[in-house]
Formats: sequence, structure tokens, C-alpha cells
Amino acid sequence: MGGLLSVDDVLSRILERVRVLPVEEIHVAQALDRVLAEDIVAAAPVPPFTNSAMDGYAVRAADVSGAAPDAPVFLTPVLDIPAGTTPSRALGPGQAARIMTGAPLPPGADAVVPVEQTDDRWQPNGEAALPDRVAVHRAVAMGENVRATGEDIRAGQVALRRGAVLRPQDIGVLVSLGQARIPVFRQPRVAILSTGDELADVDQPLAPGQIHNSNSYVLAGLVQQCGGVPIRLPVARDTLDKVRRRLREALAHAPDFIVSSAGVSVGTHDVVRTVVDELGHVDIWRVNVKPGKPLAFGDVGGVPFFGLPGNPVSAMVTFDIFVRPALRKAGGADPHAVPLVTAVLDEDVTLDGRRTYLRVTLSERGSTLVARTTGTQSSGALMSLVLADGLLIIPEGRTAARAGDQFPVRLLRQVTRS
Repeated sequence: MGGLLSVDDVLSRILERVRVLPVEEIHVAQALDRVLAEDIVAAAPVPPFTNSAMDGYAVRAADVSGAAPDAPVFLTPVLDIPAGTTPSRALGPGQAARIMTGAPLPPGADAVVPVEQTDDRWQPNGEAALPDRVAVHRAVAMGENVRATGEDIRAGQVALRRGAVLRPQDIGVLVSLGQARIPVFRQPRVAILSTGDELADVDQPLAPGQIHNSNSYVLAGLVQQCGGVPIRLPVARDTLDKVRRRLREALAHAPDFIVSSAGVSVGTHDVVRTVVDELGHVDIWRVNVKPGKPLAFGDVGGVPFFGLPGNPVSAMVTFDIFVRPALRKAGGADPHAVPLVTAVLDEDVTLDGRRTYLRVTLSERGSTLVARTTGTQSSGALMSLVLADGLLIIPEGRTAARAGDQFPVRLLRQVTRS
């Protein structure tokens, strides 16, 4: 379409102007969903010593090679090794050590027989005396039920890479390595502004002609999903003075980004772009995308500024396409990491030539993933996004798509496949 910039070109121009934020050090307890700023190299192995994977008896595998239920091998227990203690002696031929899960293997032992494969009725947390002898009813191979030193992580191994978004299991690795404080990228602070005389907050009664300000809350949630810190501002009414006051208030919070919704189109009361031009600079783009053609990007007082459309679906989709990558880059994560699958369209659709993001549900038909629209594709219908599993992306230049055509789908939630 003439005069419209491509999605890819606009995103490239935005990312060129986004800088990665500084690194800070935090305690591992606060590390969930933070982005690692350096590779984590193991200074020591995990586990740090060879230990038992079972409650049972540490043995020399050769001593019990012939053990069977009807032909047990009898060993002499010489040690009791609870977890958290150190063996006081080595095992000799014909000897065994009663051992708890996680306790260090004594020198000379090379396998563990589970307690249920012996005649000992010891309860792991009890105070039973060590028996004079123990019958072993099953042979074990060398290394069986044993966790070797460094089995999980070797000393010198890169355990976690720079740019990783830390999950609970990653935090477990950091703790296992004794890494109490970790370097992470600072989270981007994002001031969020909604504009419009028609907006009321969620706890305010609606006057005639008003709607509740859902965009402010939706955008705050999206910012948090990207690893950012949202700063929600009160609604700016449709006057130059009030928008100017709110943008100056946004700057007072020292944000890394400002995101507004509505007020950047060509209507008589769309005043945001006028004020942004006063306080900084704005490029108004007519982007070749549906939903969400009007988009502004520039700066206010030196802070990167996004002006998104006012319709809720358009605001969410343009946030996902343009703002999410910018926040991820600023926060040290991969800006282009998007969960994509391929699906077959299950119905005919008519298009206007713009790159189109259809809200779809996904289901399986045999081995094929099938996409069907969630109903109305109105840019004001938030329920169409609540119902959607993903956004099916139809490239520029198409005026129609047919049932059976295959397209990429940007997942909005995890889809389980059989």
C-alpha cells in the first residue's frame, strides 16, 4: 500500500535506537525472570562429592555380583553414613556401609544396593542399630545408584549463558553453585499513559459516553511480561495542557520508555503527537499492519516514546510487534525471540493487503495444526484475544487467504500437542 512503511523496516529502525540498560547485581532470591548479564561458569563441580542416590547400603559391586533373591550375599556393615556426615573409614572386601540419600560414598565403595533389596528393615529416619550382617538379594553394577562428582555440572563448565531469562530451575543451579549474588540487566522502567475524555478508571462510575480505561492495565501487564517495571499514570484528558502535564509527570519518574495509547492519529482531538513534538521529537508512521496502522515512535525529553492506537486490540498487537522487542533488547534479552508454530487456515478470509495478524484458536487434525479465527476481528473486541491461542500472520500483499493455506502463528499461550 502506498505511503505505508513495512513492519520489518519500522521494527529495525526502532531497535537501532534502543540501548541495552546497565548491569546491576541482585540476590539470587530476587532472580526469577531477570536476564543474566554474564555467563555463569562453575567454580566447583555439582555434586561436589560422589554420593548415594538411594537409601540403602554402599558396597563393592564385585562382592554382590552373584546375589539373587534365592541366593543372598551376606556382608558385614561397618559404617552408618547419614546425609551431611563424612565416612570415617574405607570399605574392605565383604563389608558394607548403611547410607542415606545424598551421603558421601566411603572409599572402596562403588555402588549402592537399595534398602528394600536387603533384609534390613531399617527406616531411613529411625535410630535402628547397625546390624551384625546384612543379606543382599540383588546384584548391582559398578556405579549403580551412585551420583558421581560433577555428574550434573563440571568445574569450569558454562552453566548458564548471558541473556538467559532466569527460571526456577536456573535459580536452583545458581544456588547449587553457591552464587548468592548475580549480575543481571536492569529492568526497563516504562511510564504508561492513556489519553481520552471518554476514559474512566476501573473503580469510577461511567458517565454517559465513557468506557473503562482497560488499556492502561493491559499495557502494564504486557510490560511486566517483558521483564519491565510499569509506571501507570492517570488518564490525560484531550487538551494540550493536560497531555503536556502528564508527559512531564512521566519524565519525573525517570523512565526508560514512555508508552501512550490513543491520541496519535489524525482526529481533531488527537493531541498527543502535538505535545510530543513540543517536548521532543516524533515520527508518525502509517505502518502496513492490521490491526494498528497509526503508530508514533520518537522521544520525549530524550526518552524513547511509543504512541500506540487507542483501540485495545490494536494497542496490544502493536505492543507485541514493536514495543516488546524494544523492551527485551533494553533488558538484555533476545528481541527477536518469539514462540512461533505453523498452522493451516481452516476458513477463507478477505484481506486489505496489509500484513494481518488474525486472532485464532488452534486445534489438531491428525498431525496438522489447524487455525480458526475467534470470531469478530474488530480492533475493539478484547474477548477475541482472550479466546485466541495465537496471532496468525498473513504477509503483505494478500487480499485473500484460503482454507488450507499455511501461515506462521505467534503463540499467545502454550498449546499442548498430542
